[in-house]
This record gives sequence, structure tokens and C-alpha cells, in this order.
Amino acid sequence: MQVQHRSNRVKGIIFDMDNTILKSSIDFQGMKEETYRLLVKRGILPNHLPLAVHTTATIIKTAIETKLMNQQLIDEMWEIPKRFETAGMEFAELEAGVTELLSELQGQYYLAIVTNNSIAAAVAALRGHHIFDYFNIVIGREYMNGMKPSPDGFHAVLDSYEHVPAREWLSVGDAWIDGAASEAAGIPFVAYNADTEKMAQMGVRPIAHIHDIRELRQLL
Repeated sequence: MQVQHRSNRVKGIIFDMDNTILKSSIDFQGMKEETYRLLVKRGILPNHLPLAVHTTATIIKTAIETKLMNQQLIDEMWEIPKRFETAGMEFAELEAGVTELLSELQGQYYLAIVTNNSIAAAVAALRGHHIFDYFNIVIGREYMNGMKPSPDGFHAVLDSYEHVPAREWLSVGDAWIDGAASEAAGIPFVAYNADTEKMAQMGVRPIAHIHDIRELRQLL
């Protein structure tokens, strides 16, 4: 584990869900490509976007910012990620050590989930694996004006616990969008089984890189 020095006592931890808490089987590449194809077909986005530097979330954000979409098209667009999420959650398993870690942390720290998934999909997955009750708050995309890499979801957590400053939280996630959102909210970010080159390419600077979720204990 690589780690930078921390001087602030941690009072809360924000977890990403897919590939951090759950071993996601969501086809994120397929979701991104199908969403993009729809938006190109409807004349919302050009057919030459560099998809390698985009996620489904950033493609949707780009599309909405064009101001060319009516509500019917927005609803049609959102049906694509919903379908992929539902299929991917059906056979998802917990990451190794998650239940053990959460049982140790519960009651000692505020525990939160911030996910770009719908709140319904997130709650169903967490309840299905009997870990929903470990968390004090779960933020899905319906509670954000912008999905990660926007910091809106993290701000929603901070607004719910105004007595705990951002520097006294830790955020844990596997993707650069998790780190970008966390850092934009002023919350130190821990990369879990992450693509370090991609993180660096996107300007994300985690305070630590861990490869087993239980290594988080060493940062608390």
C-alpha cells in the first residue's frame, strides 16, 4: 500500500459502490457505447467524440448541456443505463472483506455510499447482500445535479453532516471519476484496485492506493 501522511482524524468514509463494495458485472463499456449511439442517432452529439476519455456519466452530461433534448428523449436515454444496471446487479458479488470491514467500522464512523447508479438499483443491491444497514446514507444519481466526476453527490453527504468538515472524511473508489469528484469536494481520496496510469492521466492524486478493502483500516 502506498500512502501519504494524514494529520486529520477521520470521522466519515464515503464508498463508491461498483467495483469497490460490489464486484460489478455491469457492462460499463456497452452502456457507454449504446448511450452514445442513441445520442448520435438523435442528432444530439457528433459522431467523433473521443470515447476513451468519457464515461456514460460524462456523455450524458455533455448531451444535456447541449439543451437540445426534450423530456421524452431524456427518459429514453436514461433507460439504457437502467437496463445495464439491472442486468449487472443481478449476479454481483461483494468485494472480498467488505462485510468484515463494515462490521468493524459501523458505529465508529459515518458510512456513506455515493454512486452514479440509480438509488433503486443501489438499495436493491445493498439489501440483497445484507449490507444496507451498515450505511448511514446512500446517494444515488437522483440526488445529484451532476453525476461523478461532478462533486454533487459528495456535497450531498457533506450537507447532511455539516458538523464534519470535508477534510475529516475519506473517499474510496476504483475509478478516476470517483477521485475527481472527491477531490473537487475537498475530500481526500483513496484509490482501490485502480488504474494508476488513468488516474494520473486525468489529474487525480489519491492519498493512498490499496488493493484489499481491509487495508483501509491503516488509514483511519
